[in-house]
Amino acid sequence: MSAEAAVTIERQPVRAAAAAFAGTTIEWYDFFVYSTASALAFPQLFFPNTDPTVGLLASFATFAVGFFARPFGGFLFGHLGDRFGRKRALIATLILMGTATTAIGFLPTYAQIGIWAPVLLILCRVIQGVSVGGEWGGAVLMAGEHAPEGRRTWYASFAQLGSPAAVLLSMGIFALATRMAGDSFINWGWRVPFLLSFVLLVIGLLIRLGVKESPEFAEASEREKLSRFPIIDAFRNSTKSIIFTLLAFTIGTAGFYFTNTFLIAYSTRTLGIDRSLVLESLTIVAIVQFIGQIAAARIAEKIGDSKFLLAASALAILAPYPMFKLVELKSQFGIVTGVSIATLCASGFYAVIAGYASKVFPVEVRYTSISAAYQLGGAIFGGFTPMIGVVLSNNYPGSWMPLAIFYSILAGISFLGVFLLSSAGFAGSEQPSGVASVISPEIAATN
Repeated sequence: MSAEAAVTIERQPVRAAAAAFAGTTIEWYDFFVYSTASALAFPQLFFPNTDPTVGLLASFATFAVGFFARPFGGFLFGHLGDRFGRKRALIATLILMGTATTAIGFLPTYAQIGIWAPVLLILCRVIQGVSVGGEWGGAVLMAGEHAPEGRRTWYASFAQLGSPAAVLLSMGIFALATRMAGDSFINWGWRVPFLLSFVLLVIGLLIRLGVKESPEFAEASEREKLSRFPIIDAFRNSTKSIIFTLLAFTIGTAGFYFTNTFLIAYSTRTLGIDRSLVLESLTIVAIVQFIGQIAAARIAEKIGDSKFLLAASALAILAPYPMFKLVELKSQFGIVTGVSIATLCASGFYAVIAGYASKVFPVEVRYTSISAAYQLGGAIFGGFTPMIGVVLSNNYPGSWMPLAIFYSILAGISFLGVFLLSSAGFAGSEQPSGVASVISPEIAATN
């Protein structure tokens, strides 16, 4: 092997982690600008002839549609990624997402074309959901499977950093857009964050094309160990581990949409806080989340993934109570501090769970399996979270206690999922790379 080739191989783990970070940042940015717009603009623009609460629920319903499309994207691109390679699948998801999000920026409103406006919005949202459903698992695996031995959790966490980076980017842009004078934001300003997606798409493709295929997938392909029907094999051989992993993902997925999408609506509508103050505060929280996730991944490497995840989810059960008390102060300090408490617990969990979950499944069905667990969990727990929050806040006006209990339940489900995985030995410690050595006990027992 030449010296140049050796250097290229040595740099691939860093390049793969950087590409995973860039790709998921772009994908989640596209997904998050929709969630922010669904709280701030879409009720007026696409559902204007309804009661304000009904309009908000309808807007959040279109938001939830993306979650129900995500499992399909996970199955589709998981199958393609396990059959034909992670890289090809990830290029396709990036193009799909960028196209759908840019298209939303050009959509006519209800006032212009009537019922066709929300119909087209839902169609774009479905495409977004399919795309992000396939993106997450592939990005995590490209980073984790390129990682040096014993560093899978750290490298896989870079794919997870795309989430706070995307929040920071989307919230920052919306914070600027909402400062527009008069009706400029509602008339056209809301379109700007969506149109910027095209620029990000080009940048993301240039970065992603420079990464080689996953070495673990390449090795499995050379040994002809690939599954012909990954979805069937995954659910036939590792149903329990998929279910346990699905439960474990809950607070990492639903927690964000509680503290961002729903909390935007709650703080502006119920508490009467200015939307610019809320968005600025959540932008600061995104910085806290970004730093917190880096620290969480390093701590988990030191003490072990299972211990860290159990501790983080246990703290998340307690977090919503001080959060709501502080948000009620209606100050930037109160909002930032309160939401940061909950976010650090949930996002620390989110940073570590990706690498942990990828150790559960064998390489030949790994893309399909972690995508199925993550995206099905997202559809069940993430998509309904803002809507349940709206219903609770309307049924218990003036009381945040039911909302806090709801959040605690979400965190408790994650604690249960990690406990079950840990007790069953599915992901107790990282195995050396290679096809035969990453088979979960459940699959090994069937061979």
